[in-house]
Amino acid sequence: MRSLFLKIFVSFWVAQALFLALAILVTVALRPTREVSAVEALQPQLLGDAVHAYERGGVEQLRDYQHGLHETHRVHGILFVDGKSALGHPAPPWFTEVARGERAPANTLRGRLNPHFQMLTASMDSNGHHYTFVTELPPGENALFGPRGIPGLGLFIAIVSSGLVCYLLARFLTSPITRLRNATHKLASGDLSARVGGKLSKGQDEVSQLVRDFDQMAEQIEKLVSAQSRLLKDISHELRSPLARLSVALELARQRSGADAQGVLDRISLESERMNELIGNLTTIARLDSGSGSMRKVEVPLEALVEEVCRDADFEAQARNCRVECELLDELPVSGDPALLRSAVENVVRNATRYTPDDTTVRVRAEQLGSDGVIRVSDSGPGVPAAELDKIFRPFYRIDDARGRSTGGVGLGLAITEQAVRLHGGSVAASNLAEGGLLVEIRVPLTPNPISPQKHRDAEKTIG
Repeated sequence: MRSLFLKIFVSFWVAQALFLALAILVTVALRPTREVSAVEALQPQLLGDAVHAYERGGVEQLRDYQHGLHETHRVHGILFVDGKSALGHPAPPWFTEVARGERAPANTLRGRLNPHFQMLTASMDSNGHHYTFVTELPPGENALFGPRGIPGLGLFIAIVSSGLVCYLLARFLTSPITRLRNATHKLASGDLSARVGGKLSKGQDEVSQLVRDFDQMAEQIEKLVSAQSRLLKDISHELRSPLARLSVALELARQRSGADAQGVLDRISLESERMNELIGNLTTIARLDSGSGSMRKVEVPLEALVEEVCRDADFEAQARNCRVECELLDELPVSGDPALLRSAVENVVRNATRYTPDDTTVRVRAEQLGSDGVIRVSDSGPGVPAAELDKIFRPFYRIDDARGRSTGGVGLGLAITEQAVRLHGGSVAASNLAEGGLLVEIRVPLTPNPISPQKHRDAEKTIG
């Protein structure tokens, strides 16, 4: 059982049921019933009367006595003389076994635990003979199970009631953990406002302290993430204006300078473009951090978007004699933001073309698997260390041996991909290929209804 609730509930219930059953068995076994005590008190008198009837009137009078005893006291008794039935015919085996001491009578512990044959014995010697009178209790009148046999209804009520108590106890113990788990899932999925709170945070027990610690941690994380997002927004906004003035000054410098300064100005222009691209990426990251509230959703044919990205990337990769091959197997209708989806796919494809060696091919495959559209992008590059695979989607994270400017930017492209895909309810993961290279898989939930031709054309215009 994987559920903590089931473990607590079943273990408590089984333990409670065993305790009840053992308590009933031990209590009743150690305390004779009223009927056993009454018959046991009469046993010496019954023995004496049976011996007197046998010695005075023989078998006939003994038979009459035993019959009258059954009629008046509902007790079946048999007299044994020197180990044999006094009536002459064989007695039932269980009577004989009790008379010989081979079976425990009802006034002993072993006898009480026998649910079938409950009997009492009394013995005496007279006229050179040994007499034993074995008495069988009335049907069902035994020491353990009472006048109506096995108390099934009582045991059933006890087990059910104990199960109800254990259920409520298990629910009480696991309810805070369940709420804490749900809040953890919300926090992990990006809902930084998730809290447990309520009455659970007001107690003084260990669980309440854990809930308070979790809420404090979630609040601190929300403050840190909000501060980081606000910092990115402020930096992006503040750098836009001086960068725009720098571009204007650069053009003026080109007009007023000679040919000797053109190389330096070109370098300044290149760095300015890179700075502008960085600011654009920072703005995108800040917008994605703000959540999906500002994301505009339309119906997008994802396979057409992938094909367009591959076509552009293939054209750019020709400078290194590289190719980008695109394989589209299914239509992939997605409800989302076309610009973000394009950026997510484009960043992965361009990253693959950047790291794949010269004269190699980047392969892109798009297909439907279940209810998801899956895009796989693979290259022939050096791959990524296994310990770094989950980290390459963090903002500004770069692998040490890939920090050269010739191979990439500042580590925002894959971070944008991860956040954009997550906002569309999907996921992105990376793995190393056995033959070498990196495989990045993007999964995005598809819309259940197909896209109409008119909406398809409208989405293409939006992408264009």
